[in-house]
Amino acid sequence: MKKIFAAFFLLAFSTINAQDLPAAADTAWKHEYRASATKINDIVNTRLEVSFDYTKCYMYGRAWLTIQPHFYATDSLTLDAKGMNINKVALVKNGKEIPLTYLYEDSLKLKIHLDKTYNGGEAYEIYIDYVSKPNERKTQGSAAITDDKGLYFINPHGTIKDKPIQIWTQGETESNSVWFPTIDKPDQKSTVDITMTVPSKYVTLSNGLLVSQKKNSNGTRSDRWKLNLPIAPYLFFMGVGDYAIIKDSYKGKPVEYYVEHAYEPVARKIFGHTPEMMAFFSKILDYEYVWPKYDQIVGRDYVSGAMENVTATLHQQSAQQNARQLVDGNAWEDVIAHELFHHWFGDLVTTESWSNITVNESFADYSEQLWETYKYGKDAGDAQGYNDMLGYLNSNSQHKDLVRFYYKDKEDLFDVVSYNKGGRILNMLRHYVGDAAFFKSLNLYLNENKFGTGEAQQLRLAFEKITGRDLNWFWNQWYYGAGNPNLDITYAYDDTAKTSTVTIEQTQKGEQIFKLPIDIDIYHGTDKIRHSVWMTQQKQSYTFNVGEKPDLINVDGDKILLASKDDHKTLAEFINQYKLAGNYVDRKEAIDFAAQNVKEPGAKDFLMKALNDKFHGLRSDVLQETDPQVYTNADFDKIAEMAKTDPDRIVRSQAIDVLSYTKDVKYEPIYLAGVKDSSYSVAGSSLLALSEMDKDTAMALLPTLEKDALGRLKYAVEKLSIPFKTDADFDQIYGDFTELPFGQEKVSQALDLTTFLGNLHDREHFEKMTDALIVVRDKAGALYPQYLKIFNQRLAKVLATKKMKLSASSNKTDEQTEIYYLQSKIQ
Repeated sequence: MKKIFAAFFLLAFSTINAQDLPAAADTAWKHEYRASATKINDIVNTRLEVSFDYTKCYMYGRAWLTIQPHFYATDSLTLDAKGMNINKVALVKNGKEIPLTYLYEDSLKLKIHLDKTYNGGEAYEIYIDYVSKPNERKTQGSAAITDDKGLYFINPHGTIKDKPIQIWTQGETESNSVWFPTIDKPDQKSTVDITMTVPSKYVTLSNGLLVSQKKNSNGTRSDRWKLNLPIAPYLFFMGVGDYAIIKDSYKGKPVEYYVEHAYEPVARKIFGHTPEMMAFFSKILDYEYVWPKYDQIVGRDYVSGAMENVTATLHQQSAQQNARQLVDGNAWEDVIAHELFHHWFGDLVTTESWSNITVNESFADYSEQLWETYKYGKDAGDAQGYNDMLGYLNSNSQHKDLVRFYYKDKEDLFDVVSYNKGGRILNMLRHYVGDAAFFKSLNLYLNENKFGTGEAQQLRLAFEKITGRDLNWFWNQWYYGAGNPNLDITYAYDDTAKTSTVTIEQTQKGEQIFKLPIDIDIYHGTDKIRHSVWMTQQKQSYTFNVGEKPDLINVDGDKILLASKDDHKTLAEFINQYKLAGNYVDRKEAIDFAAQNVKEPGAKDFLMKALNDKFHGLRSDVLQETDPQVYTNADFDKIAEMAKTDPDRIVRSQAIDVLSYTKDVKYEPIYLAGVKDSSYSVAGSSLLALSEMDKDTAMALLPTLEKDALGRLKYAVEKLSIPFKTDADFDQIYGDFTELPFGQEKVSQALDLTTFLGNLHDREHFEKMTDALIVVRDKAGALYPQYLKIFNQRLAKVLATKKMKLSASSNKTDEQTEIYYLQSKIQ
């Protein structure tokens, strides 16, 4: 599963999880060991026949479960069945249904007494007639997965204009037992046979292949989907709706994309790399994509980012981008790679327990870097990995083990540790053992555990078999330990002895000292000598015979280590690092240092040269990080040329942001051209820049621009127009905001909507808008306290204005109620 969260100031956080919220008083969970689920019975096959009641939001189901005791004999069966009506439970024997006695007292566990004691491996079949009522179930959810109803009816009555009627399911972690009875644990695996009866106008999607379709006399159609390979219960899926289906293929296997009809013309631009991804992942793993097909579907109001249901991945609506959005790049491409890679790590071999979710999510996270490197080059891959690392380092998660046997809620495991940190650990492991051994070990792990389950120890054993090395030290440190090293790096050159000494000190809190293999590269011009050393103490010095003073000493030459660093280089040394070492992170560190010390002689000139960097992400960093006060007129003219001609539209938009600082009319033609650009980012930046120098012209453009405004352009339009919006605009603004998935756009928009909040005088409107904004504030503020502070300052400003205008209000009662309401929300 891919979690998509607000990246408000990218480095602040990259995922939200409950354990990063303020600690609750309940700490009993810290002493409760979370073992793998005990297997008493194994479900071998799951056959379902279901139909849907859109009026009641019910699903009527019949289930036939083929089951056998795992090893020990048993005369009972316990199934997860959450919030259902159970109409009948029977044993199917010789074609007859024999009623069985059962208990279903808590509406969570269905406890069935079998007709006899069955021995290990002796199969029996259970039939259950039931009704699933997801909307009547009290749900919990989490910060990462916002709901756990399992089965979702979207706009079931068709009352919301321009919103499709859909049904989709979400199983991870243990929510699919809301819509079918099962043993809802990740260590169960069964084959799948699902027949869905739906209105004929809709298409369906489920696991495996569509093996039959039957038209019924009542205007419905019954679609039967079968998968003859075993999968975990949380990976079962159903999707229903009015979709365009775009057909593709990979080595003769169907590959299809289910999108809303408006996105049919661009569906291949969004999902079209999928067959190439399948080929790439199959090749590097030396393990061919094993499933019979691969489909992807987009669901409205999805409760997370995306989900790797076997052969039927579900994406949130943000995956659907129109042609103008795609001009800025496919923002969903890494997610597509992530979910596909799960079909090896997570689907083929599934985590044995949620404690070991790293064997699912860390691999899927790392796949994004693998794909970026393959498709767009090493800089793109390194940038993805580096940003993921910063997402972890800037979180409050350093106290968490990667494999966690103690946790408050299983949902809490879907965090920056299981994703970002785990992905970077795999990257370190790959560097340590080498490419050939790394991928050979992954192949062995997959082959030894295919269609079964895995855990971190099995992964270790696979690596040890291939490399011949004892890797307990690595697993104990990185998989079963917490935190990361903080490295303080200093340099000294002895002119008499012609030696250079590198001193590295681990300064992280606590007693743990990390064992680190470190590559130290010494440069004289372009000549490089690498020294591979080990760090095993808190502070160590390494002395090398170097002759003349080196132009550069580069610790962690390939920038592999998962660590924070205080690297005591001079500006000149960082510039040499940019020129000589040349990896993405080498250049990134040099740019960051120069931007932070931009008034130091030579810093600005270096940054201006770095604007020519081959990688768009680093050109972007220079524009975003450099204080525009240091630029000369010539510098601004160079940036103006970038605003017109840079091959990357995001870089162009950021160049326009810099130009807006000047308020110089000579750049107005760039802005006037930019507002017409096909890129929403360029158009949005241009509109804001134009408003800084010619507000009237910018405002006059709003009626035209707001007809097609998304992304940065939508932000710009709303920023300029929101001060003039009133209660008359509430339904549109509130609807658009609440429909927006939680992410960067929503987090940024929430701040601007505090201005709109101040314009509302209808009490119901005011309270509803306040509540919607507070939800975003609390989510984003949980991991980025500065956002919380800024947001509360905005609310305080609204409150002060309300109080000041109270005496002149024509409805003092409602205004005073709004004041009290807002006061109760400000932290």
